[in-house]
Amino acid sequence: MKAPLQIGVTGGIGSGKSVVCEVFRALGIPVYQADERAKWLTEHDPILKADIRRVLGPNAYDLLGHYNRAWVASQVFADPVLLQQLNSVIHPRVNSDTTAWVNQYADRPYVVKEAALMRAAGDDNSLDKVIVVHAPVTLRIERIRKRDPHRSEAEILNIIERQLSDDERLQIADYVIENDESRLVLPQVIRLHEVFLQQVVN
Repeated sequence: MKAPLQIGVTGGIGSGKSVVCEVFRALGIPVYQADERAKWLTEHDPILKADIRRVLGPNAYDLLGHYNRAWVASQVFADPVLLQQLNSVIHPRVNSDTTAWVNQYADRPYVVKEAALMRAAGDDNSLDKVIVVHAPVTLRIERIRKRDPHRSEAEILNIIERQLSDDERLQIADYVIENDESRLVLPQVIRLHEVFLQQVVN
């Protein structure tokens, strides 16, 4: 049986990529949330837990075996080499988890993978197309302030600055969904849904 098309959805914090994925889900399309699954795997995958302890030492997990996220962040934040080592053990486990997940949906025309970080389709990944959800930074800040009132504007800007720039993200886009409140998202997603179904037929 032919594997389903794999469509990536990415966008900066506050761009609305989760909303777009909810629409795909409502259309009956399975959605894999890579960032959420990575968090789950750091807590539950024994191979990954052993690898993380090997990279970061015993403090990576507390006495109950829970991932010590704040401590890990403090260690890797200022150490790019350590961050790269951590990512090099997490990514393969997420990739094999993704593959197992995709295999469950061999009968579907396409599946969606949502992630904050993404490469262009076919660039060392199994994606066929990438959708970038785009919104102006001012609007994204406003949305995040409403959603996460505990975050200051400086904190939000710091997160945005650490992520890819809009230009870098748009370079990997096969399709762009504009979520700037001047255009409705729903018709844009439905149009792409029809495009992907058509690609499967052809």
